[in-house]
Amino acid sequence: MAAHPHATPLMTPTPKRTLATCCTAHTLHDGLSDMSYVLLPMLAQAFNLSLAQVGLVRSALRAAMALFQTPAGLIAERVGARNLLAFGTGCAGLAYIALGQAGGFVAVLAALFFAGFGAAFQHPLCSTLISHAYPGDGRRAALGTYNFAGDVGKFAFGGAISMLAVAGVPWQVPVTAFGSLAVAAALTMLIVLDANIGRAQHTAKTKSDAAPVKGWGIRHRGGFAALCVIEVVDNGVRTSFLTFIAFLMIAKNLPAGWAALSVPLVLIGGMAGKLACGFLAERIGVIRTIVLTEVATGAGILLVLVLPDVAAYLLLPLIGVALNGTSSVLYATIGDLVEPEKLPRAFGLFYTMGSCCGLVAPLALGALGDKIGVADAMIVTALMAFLTLPACLVLHPALQSLRK
Repeated sequence: MAAHPHATPLMTPTPKRTLATCCTAHTLHDGLSDMSYVLLPMLAQAFNLSLAQVGLVRSALRAAMALFQTPAGLIAERVGARNLLAFGTGCAGLAYIALGQAGGFVAVLAALFFAGFGAAFQHPLCSTLISHAYPGDGRRAALGTYNFAGDVGKFAFGGAISMLAVAGVPWQVPVTAFGSLAVAAALTMLIVLDANIGRAQHTAKTKSDAAPVKGWGIRHRGGFAALCVIEVVDNGVRTSFLTFIAFLMIAKNLPAGWAALSVPLVLIGGMAGKLACGFLAERIGVIRTIVLTEVATGAGILLVLVLPDVAAYLLLPLIGVALNGTSSVLYATIGDLVEPEKLPRAFGLFYTMGSCCGLVAPLALGALGDKIGVADAMIVTALMAFLTLPACLVLHPALQSLRK
């Protein structure tokens, strides 16, 4: 990767520096987005929401991400990444400040929609930058590290809100504080990240200019379609489980404050899973890792339903390993199926599909839970995980053909 002619050694973009920058952005954005899981029981109590309304609240954030991730990827092919990252981070921060001042259901919906809009920029941009920085060996490990950083944010932000709730601090206080932190981070990006992120993307684009690729640059349509199916189902299972696990723990007679901690417990395992599964896929292969994590996810959710409250509670970190670990493998595999210069739009499309399912699944499961109960709705969630296995039969030969 060539250095900018006026860059100092400290400013020279390197794979490790690009990865560190993207990991920092991921920590902040995922912490903001996924602390909404922890907030759901508190919002339900504060505004007297039904399970269907809870699903709608969470889906508002996913709706915005679904709408704007693909446009973000397309814009990223023409505009520097720094400004887009700063803009999205600032929007997300302002949205959470507004959420802290919300006075009703509609205001909560609007705030989380704009939070999702801000979050839509980060994933396609950072995933592309890392894929360009690690074009061959090490890409899955690098993206696994990037995913791990996101879960650090989820755990830190969500855990802080949970512990403050147990201590009796109103949820509005940490929400407003974290929103203000995001606004400050956006301003910092404009000052600090120009030489790193902007030039890393410019270098990647310069390399690709020699051999432009038309369209979406998908090298194997069947394999890419199978990968998208796995992502859609995996994302639906993950968002549904995280949305309603606290309510399941409450149904098992755990106090509401401790039930809210079930989400950070899952995310503790998710932190390890996202890091480990990237390295695991480098060793045992993509398909074996996906099958292993999806089977473990479905079986783990079913075990939570039948185990007593304390045993189910202790199982949550292990479920998190499998529940979140698959994503590291999926994101890194896009680089095998798409030409490098078209990665921004491919990542935008891929994340959009996942967000669409993340939008629909909690809403559908919430409505189903209102009718049949949260436990039976969780059975449906567990069975969904096994739907990824047929898609693996299509993805495997596609990856094999591209390696020949």
